Amino acid sequence: MPTTADNLARWHHYIANPDHQALWDMLHPDAVFESPVVHTPQVGREIVFKYLASADKVLGGPDFRYAGEWQSGDGAVIEFETVINGIKINGVDMIRWNDAGQIVHFKVMVRPLKAINLVHRMMGEMLQTTASQPA
Repeated sequence: MPTTADNLARWHHYIANPDHQALWDMLHPDAVFESPVVHTPQVGREIVFKYLASADKVLGGPDFRYAGEWQSGDGAVIEFETVINGIKINGVDMIRWNDAGQIVHFKVMVRPLKAINLVHRMMGEMLQTTASQPA
């Protein structure tokens, strides 16, 4: 059974080396994603994959970095920072894993308001073009 540290290491490896098959494999079939801009939790591997793969393209890049992390028995909170179009974005990823090391719940919070508005617009555009499964 992987530890939270093992699961985080795998997540950090994915962020440093995006691989859609690795992301797909990390997600439980009934995973839940909570977005800062969508009221209803998104349920199921396909939609969670689509959100996370899109977020990697929108938020990832040379300015993206994790600034801190806090661990619990089955989860972690990871603070991130990036700059897009001159707007500093600060947020947290809250991730929970099952005993097999699969992501079962992923919640994102973003601040400030102009960052949320920017991410909302960019994610909407990206979600229209991102595949629902790894190729």
